[in-house]
Amino acid sequence: MNSYYTYLTVFCILAYLIITDQSIAKFIVLVGKLIEIRWARFYWWLKHNPANPIVAYQMKRRSMRLAEELMQELQDKK
Repeated sequence: MNSYYTYLTVFCILAYLIITDQSIAKFIVLVGKLIEIRWARFYWWLKHNPANPIVAYQMKRRSMRLAEELMQELQDKK
């Protein structure tokens, strides 16, 4: 129950500061955008990092499929 009071206190303090000073409101918005951008960057890194085994498997599978297609084209030309 104490955590609820702590969250409520922090929220009330932030609300008071936002109401009294517009620069703090801009700061809160910019911090929110910064968090959003950092999350997007981390998600992109996680999705495209070759050290990730899932990404490595997908890259290998894509490369093998392309190699098979190229081998098929070469055999068809003969």
